[in-house]
Amino acid sequence: MLKGKNILIGVTGGIAAYKTAIIIRLLVKEGASVRVILTDNAKKFITPLTLATLSKNSVLTDFADPVSGDWNSHVELGLWADLFLIAPATANTISKMAIGMADNLLLTTYLSARCRVALAPSMDLDMLSHPAVKNNIETLQARGNIILEPESGELASGLSGKGRMAEPENIIREIEKILSKKKR
Repeated sequence: MLKGKNILIGVTGGIAAYKTAIIIRLLVKEGASVRVILTDNAKKFITPLTLATLSKNSVLTDFADPVSGDWNSHVELGLWADLFLIAPATANTISKMAIGMADNLLLTTYLSARCRVALAPSMDLDMLSHPAVKNNIETLQARGNIILEPESGELASGLSGKGRMAEPENIIREIEKILSKKKR
């Protein structure tokens, strides 16, 4: 079902970034082409080398390659993708998306994307239940973004509750469902 599909993955700075490596591996195994945008904060949790190795593509972190000067066109990335998955989607990035901020490659690509966009929120339970975060998620959902519900369980903080990014296998199933539906 995913063979020949172009999946763009945005990775933000949360502990669940390790799960994104598994998602990438599963997508490639299913025959999808995967490209990755990594925010500066995400690099604190997972390396570009890991994601490049798994995706079989260079990982994009900036608007241009600092060595070659090659431009990483956010417009072309948004046109290339059949789906833009942001996983993990932190409260910070969700907030910026909701207000239309464009201060990094991931966000400018989001604002340019013509494909479906899915977010896999990941944060502590108190952050997830905060009215500001809930409002931002509702705003994004009202604009047609697909929210892949966080799961309950033990969180990085040591607390237990809803906020864990969905498990990679569950995200893959959701991606298959999304891509099997015709875009409106």
